[in-house]
Amino acid sequence: MNSPSPQIGFDRFIQLEWAATALRVRSGAAALEDLSKLLDASHSGPAAIKKTRTVLNRLWLEPLPDLIEFSDRGVQIYRHAPDTSVAALTWGMAIATYPFFSRVAEIVGRLTSLHGECTSAEVHRRMSEIYGEREGTRRMTNMVLQSQSNWGAINRPNNGKQIVRRAPIDVQGSALVPWLVEACVRHAGRTLPVATLDSYPLMYPFKLGGPLSYVLAGCASLEMRVDSASNQIVGISG
Repeated sequence: MNSPSPQIGFDRFIQLEWAATALRVRSGAAALEDLSKLLDASHSGPAAIKKTRTVLNRLWLEPLPDLIEFSDRGVQIYRHAPDTSVAALTWGMAIATYPFFSRVAEIVGRLTSLHGECTSAEVHRRMSEIYGEREGTRRMTNMVLQSQSNWGAINRPNNGKQIVRRAPIDVQGSALVPWLVEACVRHAGRTLPVATLDSYPLMYPFKLGGPLSYVLAGCASLEMRVDSASNQIVGISG
């Protein structure tokens, strides 16, 4: 189930406004020229624009082949409810597409689970343990943290040295819930226990609500079953 994404890939700061415009382009509510004008006004030159467009393409405009159908359903959620959280939709695409983005999000989710905050140094240390002690790892981790802050997931006081969770975006009762759960399953590449989903580290910016078993059972793209320990688990159907 893991997408054949580059190991890092998410190497740019992505403003939510840019992602929202890319989503509107994909949904037919805006023209590609609208996105081009926005990027032209906010970037220093063609090289910077090209790098940002590469990330935006993977998020919304040209998703990876095995994520096209998943992305299409995200676009449909947006079309049917334009006031749907663009941050939640873009977060779902990011964790399904970019393992590096997901790893940063997971680490932040775990480190802030008890007290709602952690230090940036802790996140950088964990990422270096996984991806190696090199400048690229630190720089791209900062890009992801900056993006997650802009998307409303965290605050970064003390010149970015601290990371503080913001109040979670309430998505309970919406079509976003099973779609976000599917994004987690796609990232994990395996089934996940239903009982842990509401506190799943990757989902720290969102309040999924419940009862999740009932919500997920009605989703055609997901399959619910019981494992050998009698725990409910969820995976991709088919």
